[in-house]
Amino acid sequence: MTADRLRRKPYEKRLFRLQAELVNLQEWVKAEGRRMVVIFEGRDAAGKGSTIKRVAEYLNPRVARIAALPAPTERERTQWYFQRYVEHLPAAGEIVLFDRSWYNRAGVERVMGFCTQEEYTRFLHQCPIFERLLVEDGILLRKYWFSVSDGEQERRFRARLEDPMRQWKLSAMDLESITRWEEYSRAKDEMMIHTHIPEAPWYEVESEDKRRARINMISHLLSTIPYQEVRRPPLEIPQRPAPSGYRRPPRVETSVPDVTGGLS
Repeated sequence: MTADRLRRKPYEKRLFRLQAELVNLQEWVKAEGRRMVVIFEGRDAAGKGSTIKRVAEYLNPRVARIAALPAPTERERTQWYFQRYVEHLPAAGEIVLFDRSWYNRAGVERVMGFCTQEEYTRFLHQCPIFERLLVEDGILLRKYWFSVSDGEQERRFRARLEDPMRQWKLSAMDLESITRWEEYSRAKDEMMIHTHIPEAPWYEVESEDKRRARINMISHLLSTIPYQEVRRPPLEIPQRPAPSGYRRPPRVETSVPDVTGGLS
């Protein structure tokens, strides 16, 4: 670990303050009936998932939800490409965090040959039009690309491989990206040329240090939204009424047993 890695204590202190601001942002989105979409893209193991986790940690899941779509079904493959993503766009007062998005076509589908050249070319043409329509309709659209070096990516892959709690995060497709590093780089460069537009620009997040990446990404997101703190009506806990004679029945046999006896 290099000397310029952000230390845990200042990181956690700053992160907590930012998460408090994310709650304020959420309340503003809800109160104003705004619609917000945040796209997280980037290299495998670049820190997208862990950043999304910190963004959503204290948010209301009824307001802010994560969209992480699986591979398309046979039926979805015959639809307009953007159609299945449209179903996950927010309604008024909602935030959607896309853990990968329609940009799969410009990345893994392009590199791994999961789409034709015609489908890929059509995507590059339609994507800016699609995003302009979203923004024109009032959606707050933010797009973040997480960058990581090939050496750091491989280190994270090896750490996942050796950790039984995180092995699920590693797939054969992820490992294939090691041998196709330059192909993914070219695909990303071409994608940026076509989809970095004034209405929906890309913001690149340097992610060699995951802690710094999370702080920088959340800080930037908050700085781009003209939210204001929403005053919530004061709440008071009411006085509990006097007992009226209710007696709890015996516990049923299906009650969860207490296994914490030796954990004090």
